[in-house]
Amino acid sequence: MDFLKQPWPWYIAGPLIGLVVPALLLLGNKTFGISSSLKHICAACLPLNIQFFKYDWKKESWNLFFVAGIVLGGFIAAQYLSGNQNVNINPHTTALLKQQGVKNFSSLLPQDIFSFDQLFTLRGFIFMIVGGFMVGFGTRYAGGCTSGHAIMGISNLQWPSLVATCCFMAGGFAMTWFILPYLINL
Repeated sequence: MDFLKQPWPWYIAGPLIGLVVPALLLLGNKTFGISSSLKHICAACLPLNIQFFKYDWKKESWNLFFVAGIVLGGFIAAQYLSGNQNVNINPHTTALLKQQGVKNFSSLLPQDIFSFDQLFTLRGFIFMIVGGFMVGFGTRYAGGCTSGHAIMGISNLQWPSLVATCCFMAGGFAMTWFILPYLINL
């Protein structure tokens, strides 16, 4: 049981994630992606007269069960399978963030930035509300999320998915090196 409580190396976790693509294709000709589930939830729960939500969402209900399994699996892993160890962050990253004023690394997300108390500060509002809106807008604008494009789209040799993944990466690098240092010091 101890092997479940420790982080798995990339050469085990990566291929397992990658095997989801052929499994979904072989078992039901389904595509992997998470962001479309929000559309299905809205279509099911908000039967408004909006053209975008007028489709047979029940045909895609498997996706809702898939996402529910991810949430349940994450809960089980966090509550019962996580070891009593801190998140292993590269020492150089920790040093850089400490220079910027981030000191609490006791959980997956630094509590100095991502906590309920921080939500009511300018920095918390920018990180959580504005950042969440930008992620949602970018997902819709790109026609899918990082998992859909990077895992499913590239494995199907789709050129738009390669372009979208390159743009996701470039945006992440730009945010990390050029924008994040200014936002941390707000």
